[in-house]
Amino acid sequence: MRSRFEVLSSSELDQIHAGSMEVLSEVGVKVEYGKARKIFLEAGCQVDDIEKSVKIPENIVLWALEHAPDLINLYGLDPQFCLHIGRDYINFAGLGTPTSILDTENGEYRPTTLDDLIRHIKLVDACKYINSMQMDVWPNDIPMTTIHTEAIRAWARNSRKPFGMGCYGFLPTLDMMRMMALAVGGKEELRKSPRFFGICSVVSPLQMNKEQLEGMLICADYGQPVAMSPEAISGATAPATLAGLLVQENAAILAHIVLAQLYRPGTPVLYGTVSTIANMRLGTVALGAVETGMISAASAQLARRYMLPIRSVGASTDAKVEDIQAGLERSANLMQAALAGVNYITCGGTLDSTMLESEPLMMLDDDWCGAALRIARGIEVITDTLSVNLIKEVGFSGHYLAEEHTVRHFRNEHYIPGLFPREPYSTWLKEGSKTALDRARERVREILAAHQPVELDPQVEKDLNNYHAAVKARELDDFYNYEQEENQDFSKL
Repeated sequence: MRSRFEVLSSSELDQIHAGSMEVLSEVGVKVEYGKARKIFLEAGCQVDDIEKSVKIPENIVLWALEHAPDLINLYGLDPQFCLHIGRDYINFAGLGTPTSILDTENGEYRPTTLDDLIRHIKLVDACKYINSMQMDVWPNDIPMTTIHTEAIRAWARNSRKPFGMGCYGFLPTLDMMRMMALAVGGKEELRKSPRFFGICSVVSPLQMNKEQLEGMLICADYGQPVAMSPEAISGATAPATLAGLLVQENAAILAHIVLAQLYRPGTPVLYGTVSTIANMRLGTVALGAVETGMISAASAQLARRYMLPIRSVGASTDAKVEDIQAGLERSANLMQAALAGVNYITCGGTLDSTMLESEPLMMLDDDWCGAALRIARGIEVITDTLSVNLIKEVGFSGHYLAEEHTVRHFRNEHYIPGLFPREPYSTWLKEGSKTALDRARERVREILAAHQPVELDPQVEKDLNNYHAAVKARELDDFYNYEQEENQDFSKL
């Protein structure tokens, strides 16, 4: 029987909801973006243009929740590849935006490059369980102004799986949407079969960032799913109590969901969280903390209460190398998220609170995600699996190795990892004494050597290259100009 890991009772969920509604209606949220305040005002919210704040009554929140879908279909470049996000589905994706990497070949700690991003896309494309990615590696060797276009070109050339990025402001997000549309056959095709997973960062405490809202509204216009994702830090940007953090985080997430639904009812949204606790000794983030998983589990319960899909972090660690700390921390919060029923768990291949990439670690994470799915599935108890007649037949003097029942069931009942050594010690020595990390490095090399790029239509390749060239030719002031609201024309997206 499949059961959920729950950290809150029904009564406690009600109390958190009530607290969030009180915060939204009496304190509200800070909204710097004039267009967003106007949308809220027209819907009947209380708007203060001097304070730039919005108070949202509960009836508008409930209206928005009624319009948000409970299931999202997210496609790859090939529309035959589809992830179902919501309800009882569990999916895994890449994690974070590392700016450094432990080089696979020599272990060197160095800045990440565009080549590292491309390698990452290829590796995720070959993973069995990690089936989506954002721009999980942040290149240091190309201009900031073209990172988003380089990333989408790399995705289109190398992956059959979905891709995503953050909401980076008006012009960059519009670039991303237009390039995605070029890659898949137009805006309407992109709307019909979403390929892009947007991350809208929710600023704590209780703020709606202008650039994030610009990007979120553009994603909504194109019908692409957006995860409303705070990274509230308990004890720093949120109350030290986890219940208090959940009240604040819940209010902020719901405010963003309300705006998305007011702008375009039916916009696919996810209840998101990357929240954790502070390292109170230093005032830094402790994303590997066991409380990260507890917050994810509680957020999953809240999302189910609202009938929303949920995205959370998983397999995060504060470890600096692929050591036992990395294994223990990432297992603790990955398993909590999976057992809680989080629908989209970002979990692949990072260290140092997601700022450091490790390619072999991502291979190990992919393997471990399979184990997480097996645990989440639970134990099926029916007549055939109870095996009473078989037990009677075998009795106390036989074995089950040659039984047809064993052949029929073991692959489904037993999770068989691909990289974790299970052979006896003597066999392990004879076969080269390879650790799981050694095997993971070999797997990285095998995938990259065997990878075949996507054969894009020549016209699509040309269109993507031309768009990238046009972005590369811009001045930095062009991006800043589109941050002025008078220059933003939402009628021409």
